[in-house]
Amino acid sequence: MTTASALPGITERTKKRLLELVNRHGGLTAQELAQKLEVSVPAARRHLSDLQEQGLIGMTIERPSGRGRPQHVFTLTEQGEATFPKTYSTLCADILRHVEHLFGQEAVLKVFNSRSAEFGQLLRAIAAPELPLAERLERLAAVLTEAGFDAVVEFDGTAYYLIQRNCPNLAVARQFKALCISELNMYAEVLGRPIERDQKIACGQRMCRYRIAAL
Repeated sequence: MTTASALPGITERTKKRLLELVNRHGGLTAQELAQKLEVSVPAARRHLSDLQEQGLIGMTIERPSGRGRPQHVFTLTEQGEATFPKTYSTLCADILRHVEHLFGQEAVLKVFNSRSAEFGQLLRAIAAPELPLAERLERLAAVLTEAGFDAVVEFDGTAYYLIQRNCPNLAVARQFKALCISELNMYAEVLGRPIERDQKIACGQRMCRYRIAAL
């Protein structure tokens, strides 16, 4: 007999298996999932409902082979896809190593600078030069947070600090110093004033911190 305390673990394992099946086979109906999971259709629907509420599963209505009764087909959302391991950073670092080997370190820096120039255009449009520095920094931090940097702005009376509490590119930054150099140059160009970085996550510190003088 299954104890009540064991049920949550069983439920989570079933949901994990359900996600794996959808990832492996693409769109599946509740009936198909129930059969593969060896559970009842109502049980499969309950799991699907929970996963939809969590934003991991999406549903579309399709007609089999263009004929027959429409049926609900379940697929992974972008958030659901993110629950499975990806090797983007490894692939990126591998490509950059080949670029460095073939064309030298200067070529890697050019790649990062080109990327920063494109991102910098977006930042300049949002943090327009005519705005007060404090507002420009807040807007910059908001865009960086959306990009995964978890950024905030602090002021100590003489200088502003743009603080990034996460580095979404950490695996690459640890291998290629040019990425951090390019990032620093981009912020200086966007804000139009000198910037100093006194802490860096890639060096083992808990944040990347940029100091911008108030005057």
